[in-house]
Amino acid sequence: MPGHYGNVKVTIRNLKVVYLDKEKNLIAVKGAVPGSKGEYVNILKKGN
Repeated sequence: MPGHYGNVKVTIRNLKVVYLDKEKNLIAVKGAVPGSKGEYVNILKKGN
């Protein structure tokens, strides 16, 4: 149906955190992060 393009959860691995600012709650990630600008991204700790 029209309007449902990109309505899928995607997992990207091996991205690197290059900058972390705890005071401003900012994280800079190096790599191809899917999604549009201004959207939310879930960042999970590497599993065992």
